[in-house]
Amino acid sequence: MGFKLMRSGIKQASKETILTPRFYTTDFEEMAELVNPANIPQQQQEELEAYLREMKTDYNQRHFVRNEKFKEAAEKLSGPTRKIFVEFLERSCTAEFSGFLLFKELARRLRDVNPTVAEIFQMMSRDEARHAGFINKAMSDFNLALDLGFLTKNRTYTFFKPKYILYTVYLSEKIGYWRYITIYRNLQRNPECQFYPLFEYFEAWCQDECRHGDFLAALLKSKPELLQGPIAKLWTRFFCLTVYITMYLNDHQRSAFYEALGLNTTQFCRHVIIETNNTSKRIFPEVPTVDSPVFWDLMDKMVSVNNQMAAIDNGTSSTPALLQPLAKLALMERLGSLVLRVMLMTPIEAGSYDFENPAELVY
Repeated sequence: MGFKLMRSGIKQASKETILTPRFYTTDFEEMAELVNPANIPQQQQEELEAYLREMKTDYNQRHFVRNEKFKEAAEKLSGPTRKIFVEFLERSCTAEFSGFLLFKELARRLRDVNPTVAEIFQMMSRDEARHAGFINKAMSDFNLALDLGFLTKNRTYTFFKPKYILYTVYLSEKIGYWRYITIYRNLQRNPECQFYPLFEYFEAWCQDECRHGDFLAALLKSKPELLQGPIAKLWTRFFCLTVYITMYLNDHQRSAFYEALGLNTTQFCRHVIIETNNTSKRIFPEVPTVDSPVFWDLMDKMVSVNNQMAAIDNGTSSTPALLQPLAKLALMERLGSLVLRVMLMTPIEAGSYDFENPAELVY
C-alpha cells in the first residue's frame, strides 16, 4: 500500500501536521487546584460521585471481542479503499491512545487531591486503551500495526492549560460520539456498504465517548468561572470552531473513505458539527452559528484552499515548482482570513445555567 515501515509489520507514524491527532500535556498542579473538593460545590461533587458509579459499571467490558469476520473482511478489501481505511485506523488509534495517555497521567497526579475525579480519569483511560488496542489489532488484519510505546516517547506533546484541556476534550468526546453513531446508523440503513466489521461495534462504543463528555461537562459545571463571562464565551466559541474546522478539512481530504461507507462527506460533516453544536449548547455559554449558509460557504472555501495546499505538499499541484512556496504562502494567508471571518460571525448565546444569581443555579 506504499506505507513506510519502522520494521517488519510496524507502520511508521504519519507525519505530524496541524490537522493530525495531538498528544497533550498540561499544568497538573493547576489541574489539581481546579478539582480540589474544597473548591467544588457539594452538589457538583455529588454529581461527580454519581459519574464514578456509572463508570464502574463498565458497560463495554465484554463488548470489544473479535471474531473470524475481521480477517476475512480485510482480505477482501483492496485498492484505494484498503489504503484509505488503514489511514483511518491509524488516525483513530492515535487519537484514542492520546486520550489514554492524558487520562492516565491525570488519574495519577490527582489521586491524592480528589480520589473521585482521579478514579474517573483512570476508568476513562481504561476505555481509551481498550479502543486503541482494538483498532491497532484491526490494523494487524492488514499486516500492519503502530508501535504505541515508540509514539509515547517520541510524539510531540502540546501543552494546554487545564481549562483548555476541559473545553477541547469535552468537544472531542462529543464530536466522536456523533461521528461514530452517524456512521453506525448509516450502515444499518445501507448494510451493503459495511466492508469491515469494526463499524458494527460503533453503537456501544460511542456510548463510552458520550459518558466521557458528560463527566467533563460536570467538571466544567463545578467551576462556574469557566462557563460565564466574556472570556469564557470567547474561549468556548474558539475551541468549538477549532474542532469543527479541523474535522471539516480532515474529512474532506479523505472523501473516498466516507463515500465507500455510502456517505456524502459534506452532508456527514455538517450533520456531525450541527449535532455537536446542539449538544454543546447545553453547557457552553456561547457557540458558533452553524445553521447559517454563510458559515458553510466559508467552510467550503476553506476546504478548497486546504486542498490546494495539500496538492502542493504531495506534488500534484499544477503550479510551477519555483512558484510553489509563494503560492502556498498566499494560500495560508487566504485560509487565515477565512478562519478569521468565521470567528467573527455573530455567535449563539447558550448555556445550561443562569449564573446571574450566584446563590441559586437556575436550569
